Amino acid sequence: MKLGSTAVVVTSSSVATLGFPKNYYNKPSWFGQLLKTNMFPHNFPILSSSSSSASISTTTEDSSDAVAAAKPKQQQPWLIVGLGNPGKKYHSTRHNVGFQMVDALADAEGISISGVSFKALFGKGFIGNVPVMFAKPQTFMNASGESVGAIVSYYKIPLKQVLLIYDDLDLPFAKLRLLPKGGHGGHNGMKSVINHFKGNRDFPRLRIGIGRPPGKMDTANFVLRPFTKQEHEELDFMFQQGIEAVRILLLEGLNKSATFVNSTKSMEQLG
Repeated sequence: MKLGSTAVVVTSSSVATLGFPKNYYNKPSWFGQLLKTNMFPHNFPILSSSSSSASISTTTEDSSDAVAAAKPKQQQPWLIVGLGNPGKKYHSTRHNVGFQMVDALADAEGISISGVSFKALFGKGFIGNVPVMFAKPQTFMNASGESVGAIVSYYKIPLKQVLLIYDDLDLPFAKLRLLPKGGHGGHNGMKSVINHFKGNRDFPRLRIGIGRPPGKMDTANFVLRPFTKQEHEELDFMFQQGIEAVRILLLEGLNKSATFVNSTKSMEQLG
């Protein structure tokens, strides 16, 4: 039977599906008369029960796909690690400037690093909409990889999202340098981390210049010296630059962050 240009398939099962007794299909009924008088719109679909079920099933699947597509993909967290030595004895020394940078960053973002996990002081939070974890290994510098390697392995963090922050003798004091990868440069903490990454060096690092020891001073003694009052003022200025650099790194990418870092000037240069 056709209503206008639309084909209408009527079976006993479809009548039952619509809630009518089967005998309405088998003999003249008011339902049949209603069809004959064209009171249904021409595009009114009358389907068999099997077609109806298939249509409902397809609609449900389409809805599920739409919900899945609309659900935002969960971002993988960044791990930001500052290298240093635990204890008051080393608190404000040059070798602990990585710890200090992470503390400044966590304070700026309102994230507590008071937990203890994986042999590290540990904290979680967000920078913008990006999930982050902060870690300050408490294993002493030369064994930092024990802590960092365990965190990366447990949370399955891609190395491209592991940022190491540490002191560098080869950079002028309070100078920052952001690189996407590289070697350890003689830094014992970085040696340990790379060893626990099975030799993989493809992870970003933010190096903080502490300068070279004056005269013939032993390097080991120099890196364990505390900063002077004037140096602390310069460091505070540099920390603000570092905070901004990390925000750009996480939210806009490494290239933009490296451009920012390379264009910054020290407090001494601005003065």
